[in-house]
Amino acid sequence: MLAERVSPTTAAYSSSVPAVACFSIQALAEPSVMPRVLELFAKRGMIPSRWHSDLGGRCRDELTIDLQIEGLPRDRAELIAHAIRQMVSVTSVLTSEKSFV
Repeated sequence: MLAERVSPTTAAYSSSVPAVACFSIQALAEPSVMPRVLELFAKRGMIPSRWHSDLGGRCRDELTIDLQIEGLPRDRAELIAHAIRQMVSVTSVLTSEKSFV
């Protein structure tokens, strides 16, 4: 097997770049869902680095929101995901973490 080589500049870069918390939210397509989700981040002084939403479903009655927040610790991301899961109209919330190596 080949050992993975990490140059000093790559190691310094990866340790200085914060991880990115990723959220994928499924909900009923209702106008109040997006501002309620965004409010959870805004009241903590955070702005998503990426936000993408789509209407889907046979009757275009399903909303998918994918968003990313840089530098959000995993425990805080899980707390926010729990709060989103409690919202009326939200059917599922998936979380993951993206890091740069």
